[in-house]
Amino acid sequence: MLPATSKLCAAISYRHLRNMTGLRRQAAVAISQELSRLASHSPGPSTWIHQVRRRSSLLSSRLEEKPFSEMEMSYIKQGEEALQKSLRILEDQDDWKTETVAGNGDRVLSKVLPDVGKVFRLEVVVDQPLDTVYGELVDNMEQMGDWNPNVKEVRILEKIGKDTVITHEKAAATPGNIVGPRDFVSVRCSRRRGSTCVLAGMSTTYGAMPEQEGFIRAENGPTCMVLRPLPGSPSQTRLTWLLSIDLKGWLPKSIINQVLSQTQVDFAKHLRQRLARPVPAAC
Repeated sequence: MLPATSKLCAAISYRHLRNMTGLRRQAAVAISQELSRLASHSPGPSTWIHQVRRRSSLLSSRLEEKPFSEMEMSYIKQGEEALQKSLRILEDQDDWKTETVAGNGDRVLSKVLPDVGKVFRLEVVVDQPLDTVYGELVDNMEQMGDWNPNVKEVRILEKIGKDTVITHEKAAATPGNIVGPRDFVSVRCSRRRGSTCVLAGMSTTYGAMPEQEGFIRAENGPTCMVLRPLPGSPSQTRLTWLLSIDLKGWLPKSIINQVLSQTQVDFAKHLRQRLARPVPAAC
């Protein structure tokens, strides 16, 4: 199924085909069918995969609202690819190994994939409703550097339609400069349907953001965050973060593994602190 989907999506990028509404619709249907296949393989995450599939089935109608350029279509396709790959990884429950378990129940798991490398999976419960968490991570994305000391800056370079953005992120050096400053250029897409949200992304190239002096251009993806209300407790949100990063440079694997798992633990801690801050009263 995936080779056919890739060929169909790639065909959209050709100038003489990208204006064919029917082909765009077929691409969206193929993506929806792939997510449906995933949902049928596991009883665990099938519910939220089904919800995301329903959301992705609206892709063709969104594309018809506004004509996208060939480059914009390429970025949209990359975002969809990151979403599909991330869901496939999370849907497979086998071979995950525990990296860290915090006293509050936060867990970091990992597994090695042949075509991706080592990926990390954070599982936490946040004592805030889904809308609050979603708003902080998506609507306030560029403010992440204000509350997460591992992030220096997140900047939106371009918005494409309602659900796709190109971002530039600067990561701070680790204590002792064991891992120096890195930066990333990413394409991100968000899908929200009912009570499930998926935020997916992967590295991309963007002509207006070449490599920056003082930073090593690292690569990420596929990566995603899945947000769902905790069953029986809508005031709490279950957050799953799939992290896949190539930091580049000459770094021992033991250091990379320690840094990435600790990054996820720290993220959960700082996110909770951010969400727990008093909200300024309206004037």
